[in-house]
Amino acid sequence: MLGSPKSARKGNLIAAFGMTIAIFGTIFLYEDEVGNHLHNLEFIFGGLALGTGIGWLMAKRVQMTAMPQMVSFFNGMGGACAALISVIEYRHLMHHTEGGLSALLANGDADILTRLSIMYAGLIIGAISFSGSIIAYGKLEGKIKDKMLPGQQFINIGLFLALLVLAFLSVSGIIESDMLLYGVGALALLYGVLFVMPIGGADMPVVISLLNSFTGVAAAFGGFLYDNKVMLIGGILVGSAGTLLTIVMCQAMNRSLINVLIGNFGGGAAGGGSGEGPQGSVKSLRVPSHYYLLSKVFGL
Repeated sequence: MLGSPKSARKGNLIAAFGMTIAIFGTIFLYEDEVGNHLHNLEFIFGGLALGTGIGWLMAKRVQMTAMPQMVSFFNGMGGACAALISVIEYRHLMHHTEGGLSALLANGDADILTRLSIMYAGLIIGAISFSGSIIAYGKLEGKIKDKMLPGQQFINIGLFLALLVLAFLSVSGIIESDMLLYGVGALALLYGVLFVMPIGGADMPVVISLLNSFTGVAAAFGGFLYDNKVMLIGGILVGSAGTLLTIVMCQAMNRSLINVLIGNFGGGAAGGGSGEGPQGSVKSLRVPSHYYLLSKVFGL
């Protein structure tokens, strides 16, 4: 239903209704291995009421021309939630384990390694999505200008590789420190900022779509941690749909997805020049495009 403006409103309402069923089903139908149900329901419903009220007010007041900013902001909140899930589950795992991480790894339990890997993946992707979406929100609002550091691409690649190396050192037990988790989270936040800062406003829809897919993937990792099928399926749907949309938008703008991933966009700070030679973006045309232009010029 979201494929047509006529049915998009109804599709959104149905999706919201389905998500409401999933949330309340998770709250009231949850039961662990020994038959315990969820506790602290007052905090859960308090958070639901607060979040619903804030979201309702923001959605009612926003202008249609500012809708991309709102989408980016809400997407950032989803990324932050996914990152916090990883932090909380890591602390929960360490709190209920005597001897710390080394004791867990000494048992050679593959499930522990898998859970730790998922925690770090969810933290990194969620934190990147959060900080990147907030920067995108600020740029669309006109509060943040395009900025690019010398050697920006190499800095981004180096920072991303550092994230992977630090996560590997922690998961493998080579470095055992809870602070490493927070350090990885901080670097991921920094990467999200540096990833989006050079990108011009005209290219921002592509970035928001990509960050939206990041949030979906991070949420899917949370579904793995909690063994929650709804969270897993929803995250995979958002991640795959966002990725496909990003690819389609890149093709329409004649850009490479690789350039998106390393932050190499024209039209922003990265696309500036000295004022000499041709200005603006150059787009190659295929044969059908040539025929279309000629038909318009010569009335074919």
